Amino acid sequence: MLEIRRLVLLRELAIRGTLAAVAEALNFSPSAVSQQLSLLEKETGMTLLRKAGRRVQLTPQAEVLVESAAAVLDTLERAEAALQASLTRVSGRVRIAVFQSAALALMPATLRAMAERYPDVRVEMVQREPEEALRETWARDFDMVIAEQYPAHAAPHHPGLDRRPLTDDAIRLALPAATIALHPVDSLDDSRMMPWVMEPRGAASRHFAEQMCRTAGFEPDVRYETADLQAHIRLVESGNAVALIPDIMWAGRETSCRLLDLPGLPRRTIFTAQRTAGSASPAARAFRDTLEAAAAARPISGTSPN
Repeated sequence: MLEIRRLVLLRELAIRGTLAAVAEALNFSPSAVSQQLSLLEKETGMTLLRKAGRRVQLTPQAEVLVESAAAVLDTLERAEAALQASLTRVSGRVRIAVFQSAALALMPATLRAMAERYPDVRVEMVQREPEEALRETWARDFDMVIAEQYPAHAAPHHPGLDRRPLTDDAIRLALPAATIALHPVDSLDDSRMMPWVMEPRGAASRHFAEQMCRTAGFEPDVRYETADLQAHIRLVESGNAVALIPDIMWAGRETSCRLLDLPGLPRRTIFTAQRTAGSASPAARAFRDTLEAAAAARPISGTSPN
């Protein structure tokens, strides 16, 4: 019979691409990973890996084993969930990947409610960019991800992930209370001469912001780049930039920013995703339900749109 741990290593190699990446993810040495995969080749009597420059490439026979390993892991995950469900008290660990604005607006209330209602559940949270987090959840690094999707910029889909809508929020143009231009700003088009702060290139929000500006007929003067939306707000409030800010960032706070509606009133979608194989986990189900309740009850502060 094939050794399951070696099948898992082979699947990790298919996901992560290099022996070094597998070793780092699983706290092994690269030589230990290589040795275990060599033993798997001896068990099967087949060539599973071929050298391709400095990397290794999986053979068609290895791909068959990778698919089988995924099925085995799904079965084990369902078995673990069923075992936890047999208990009278909800317990266990839930590993969550979340992007910044959801971490700020939704996680404090969710974590507080979880501690009160499910004290035996350990919730671990790591901040990740949504596209990266979706892949890592599919790869079993996390149990669940809270992700976002901007208009006309679909988040990637991975097989075996169950998506569920969580909430949505408007995206508005945030301006300093005191204008930094020589003319009044009453629309996106009026902001063409102003300095902008945006997230780094590659982020869905950056693509959305640039496309909004280009549709309005201008290329934004992006002087400041940061993934920290709190820094965006500070730069706007201090009169140094303008930005497109989703409404959830105003949860629980006031601001001196002027907020203007964008053409078409675009909204960002926030959703959760978890592996279907783990959906019966009582701890994960309790977290998801608690998160959805927190999202439904969230207050939105900030100034009214002008």
